[in-house]
Amino acid sequence: MQSGENRIEALRRHALACKPDRTEWKYLFAKGFWEAAGAGGAYCLRFARATRYMLEHAQPAIGEGELIVGKMSCRALTADERTEWELLRKYALASMPSMNGQASHMAVDYALLLEKGAQGIAEEIQTLKSRLDPADPEDLEKDQFYDSCLIALEGICLLADAYAALAARQAETCPDPARKGELLKIAEVCARVPRLPARSFYEAVQSAAFLTFCLSGPDVMLYQLGRPDRYLLPYYRADIEKGVLTEDFALELIDCLGLLYNEYIPSGLAAGLMVGGRDENGRDMCNELTRLFIRSIGRVRMIYPGVGLCWTPDTPDDVLQLACEMLGSGCSHPALFNDGVIIEGLRRYGLPYRDACHYIHSTCVEITPASCSATWVASPYTNLPQLLLDTLGVKPAGSEPADFETFEALKAAFFERLAASIRANLVEQNRMQIERTRHTYNPLLSCFVGDCLLKGLDIESGGARYNWIMPSFVGVSNAADSLGVIEETVYRRKEMTLARLAEILEKNYEGFEDVRQRFLEGVDKYGNDIDRADAYVGEITRFISSECSKYRTFRGGKLVPSLFCWVMHNEFGIRTMATPDGRKSGFPLADGSGPAQGREKKGPTASVLSSTKWEHTPFIGGIAVNLKFSKKMFGEESARKLAALIKTFMQRGGFELQLNALDRETLEKAVENPELYGDLVVRVGGYSDYFVRLSPAMQAEVMQRTEHIL
Repeated sequence: MQSGENRIEALRRHALACKPDRTEWKYLFAKGFWEAAGAGGAYCLRFARATRYMLEHAQPAIGEGELIVGKMSCRALTADERTEWELLRKYALASMPSMNGQASHMAVDYALLLEKGAQGIAEEIQTLKSRLDPADPEDLEKDQFYDSCLIALEGICLLADAYAALAARQAETCPDPARKGELLKIAEVCARVPRLPARSFYEAVQSAAFLTFCLSGPDVMLYQLGRPDRYLLPYYRADIEKGVLTEDFALELIDCLGLLYNEYIPSGLAAGLMVGGRDENGRDMCNELTRLFIRSIGRVRMIYPGVGLCWTPDTPDDVLQLACEMLGSGCSHPALFNDGVIIEGLRRYGLPYRDACHYIHSTCVEITPASCSATWVASPYTNLPQLLLDTLGVKPAGSEPADFETFEALKAAFFERLAASIRANLVEQNRMQIERTRHTYNPLLSCFVGDCLLKGLDIESGGARYNWIMPSFVGVSNAADSLGVIEETVYRRKEMTLARLAEILEKNYEGFEDVRQRFLEGVDKYGNDIDRADAYVGEITRFISSECSKYRTFRGGKLVPSLFCWVMHNEFGIRTMATPDGRKSGFPLADGSGPAQGREKKGPTASVLSSTKWEHTPFIGGIAVNLKFSKKMFGEESARKLAALIKTFMQRGGFELQLNALDRETLEKAVENPELYGDLVVRVGGYSDYFVRLSPAMQAEVMQRTEHIL
């Protein structure tokens, strides 16, 4: 038997090398969907039967030393299965409706699962069914929806039974008495949860982990673990009081929970949990588990789970200090979220306080109400610098320069183009929602999202309480700095015409490096606490907020903007020509809503001041502000200074701050010898990833960020 840090390090090495393979689950879901076609009944039942078939027949997998279970077996299909899979891909998949649009990116109702278990939820569904009159067409539709939920719930219980049986079989042949005892415990736990209510901390952790895994499905779906320092706390405290649980073993279970994410979610994405923040009575919720989840970051040291710490003025100093120590040690988590700003923003969009204080960063930094939303995050991403280039008439095949007599006229044209883009994108997202509403179902997920069961309505049909769409706007600082260069050089100094500027951009500054340097160094940039330069961001964000407020989604939700990019700053950068801020063609756009790479010249405090001069509360869709610090210069005093900087950011109304303590020398070594730095984690654009797995352009972008000293 492995114990403590040795166990976690062994599991960590395995997860780091793991390459999740969902082929088995894809095959089983397609087969179940195909076979369900002959079973009759409503179309929603076909999805339910496919889900149950997949979960019932999926091969369980329990790795050496694991305490919390639930991951893809990654088994190869047999020869017969491969032949069948080819036929299913040709016929069954072709018959499945499109899943265009966003999915997952949420936290489900874990408290409901732990309190009632799948069996208790099924009993509630039966009660709801008993109140219906099938002769009423509306009630008949609800009745079929409830039947689909019951079928899907059976699937999760059947897979748990398979895990219990596998653990028991492994225990029979295990030569190590200690490990045999662990396997028997796993068998005991999986025989009970998630079918029945959790009775202990161990059962509660396993139940939450298992549901998250089952929801991940045949395609990569990103479900967050919500607020585990809240819903697990009663079980933790009860077990500690009984003397059946120690803090060390609880931490070990938390580590195992986090490591499982890395076994079935590929790198380059985002999945995690949040801790801290206020409850519905306004009390700061930091507790023993908050500290354990933050401590776990330094033990797991992987990209998942992405942990967010929700800061309030009442957050205990030792919790913030612990977070700073994790960041100073080179970990890319936790990200720091401003609980007050986020709650205020959610209230602004109509949430009652009880829902507003219970939110989750849906993957990167997108804020959605936990347990009750079907929000489409980052839908879609919008390239702000490209809209500005289009306004200027800059094109790859040659410029068709626009002519604006005044800078105000140019800005008005840019905002008009931005408004048209927002409207057109919403129309396209609503088209996808219409198709999804009419042709797709997710009965298992609907069991754990309010108010689907109460309404008798699938989540894909609008059953969730909140149905927002969150478009994200990328490159705001590039657009702002570009406007600054245009106003200063074309309209104030009159150093060149718009036509000449367009020509220089079309040539990617080739032969005009002196001009590029004047643009970069001779005009004030966002991020240095210079009001004139920072004001452009305020103008752009105010316009976006105002324009989005005009619209509603097909499912009756609101259009809620965001300013983060995931990897889209790189994707957009690749196909965006040179921009007036001095950025050359092909280089990534700015990585969030903070200053563009390398533009902060006056230190982290000035950067923070600039990043908080505009109102963050409307951008509940997510804001990411990145700061990079020199790890070599990070000492004991640095953690205290970092905590003070975080408080300044939060007190000034900052939404979210993510920090990396790295050094360029280490990054350069990782580029030269990637095999030696496979676990080097960096913050990208709202999420974390392994540095050596990033594209060369993304690596260069991370390295070019200003490296601050505390």
